[in-house]
Amino acid sequence: MKDEEIIERIKEELDNVRPFLMSEGGYVEFVKYEDNICYVKFDGACADCSLIDVTLKDGIEQLLINEIPEIKEVRKID
Repeated sequence: MKDEEIIERIKEELDNVRPFLMSEGGYVEFVKYEDNICYVKFDGACADCSLIDVTLKDGIEQLLINEIPEIKEVRKID
């Protein structure tokens, strides 16, 4: 799969989880994809949440890796 296709898939998957985060006052935004790593930024309540690492690794990262095998890791950018 080409990087452009992977980026589109990432955006689609993030669109699926965004309503859940928004219901808690948070937001996740795609920043970039390079070297099989997806970078995201959290805003709103997510930015200050003590459970953000759990949400990132156990939620968003697992979802993206399961749906898009090319992704090896998801990292947050402040």
